Amino acid sequence: MKILMVCLGNICRSPLAEGVMRHLAAEHHLDWTIDSAGTGNWHIGDKPDHRSIRIAKSHNIDISSHRGQQFTVADFDQFDRIYVMDRSNFNNVIHLARHEADRQKVHFLLENEKEVPDPWYDDALFAPVYNLIYEACEKIVNNEQ
Repeated sequence: MKILMVCLGNICRSPLAEGVMRHLAAEHHLDWTIDSAGTGNWHIGDKPDHRSIRIAKSHNIDISSHRGQQFTVADFDQFDRIYVMDRSNFNNVIHLARHEADRQKVHFLLENEKEVPDPWYDDALFAPVYNLIYEACEKIVNNEQ
């Protein structure tokens, strides 16, 4: 399985989701490829937000080596599943889809098209966002989603 996590800038939510999914895949001995990207280009080459690094590290997950990258049409060819964090990300990714097969790869990370809140403007959101991401990734690993 090849999974891509997508948020807006690829410095908060999607690197966390990538790190959590890598961690869970390793725990379950799954030979998965996991990466992340942002729909915007503001943070290409940047490290994850220090708050994302900190919350991941508090759960023994190291995302500090990640560097921001932008989602491209080529990602549809590279990944089996593309998980987006919110409606805006979904719309941006779907807009780049070339055909129905591309669109079928795109899913919300949370069930029922619920959004993962963007914690950028509120330090207090990083822990709850981590928990939402962890629970969603756990369901994917356990084939519940």
